[in-house]
Amino acid sequence: MAAFPKSAGHGGGIPTRPGDRREEGDHRPVPEFASIVENPPPPERADGSRYSDPMDLVFLHGPAASGKLTVGRELARLTGMPLFHNHLVVDALLALFPFGSPEFVQLREEYWLRAFAAAASADRSFIFTFAPEQTVPAGFAQRALSTVGASAGRVHFVALQVSSDEQERRIENADRKQFNKLSQLDTLRRIRAVEKAEEIDVPPADLTIDTATNSPAEAARVIRDRFELPRVEQSVGYPAL
Repeated sequence: MAAFPKSAGHGGGIPTRPGDRREEGDHRPVPEFASIVENPPPPERADGSRYSDPMDLVFLHGPAASGKLTVGRELARLTGMPLFHNHLVVDALLALFPFGSPEFVQLREEYWLRAFAAAASADRSFIFTFAPEQTVPAGFAQRALSTVGASAGRVHFVALQVSSDEQERRIENADRKQFNKLSQLDTLRRIRAVEKAEEIDVPPADLTIDTATNSPAEAARVIRDRFELPRVEQSVGYPAL
């Protein structure tokens, strides 16, 4: 607990309100009033208002078929946090540009970071999924951290791991065709060969979970408990009429 400094005219450093005098050696209880705490105020937003509790970004990352979307959905169900998975932006841009093209790469990161900045500024916690691969410019995780941190938000990096055998077993599952996900075994093997030859920038990990030995529900509970994520009630979608 922070110590109260002595002030002139107030014996023993006992905190008082203006006009509440104490003589030297007088140790009677101080009348009730708000506690004096030497903690700094919350940081200010750009408009001068102050943040309250920091927002949380749970940044799930891992290779294809490691269970990012499935775990993200379970965590969203458990916490009420919205799920902003990577294919929401990726699939929208694929309608206009080839994967990996300069326009695609630039707009993908711009959309991601602008969404992060807006959510952090609005104190809206959320879950994000990310697959490290060679078209993502190095340093993206640090830029995400800086963007959210600029609004006093917190980023929790969670690495989801899966064995090669389990990854190959999952890669052609029907549910992977819901979005433009990698879903061909031969393509997966070619990508793995390329990634062995090239250095891929992988985000840090505050927590690592093997999704072959933990169910999606178990993984979600581990993440919630590890980062002490509160239940949030945030409206999403169209407002009720």
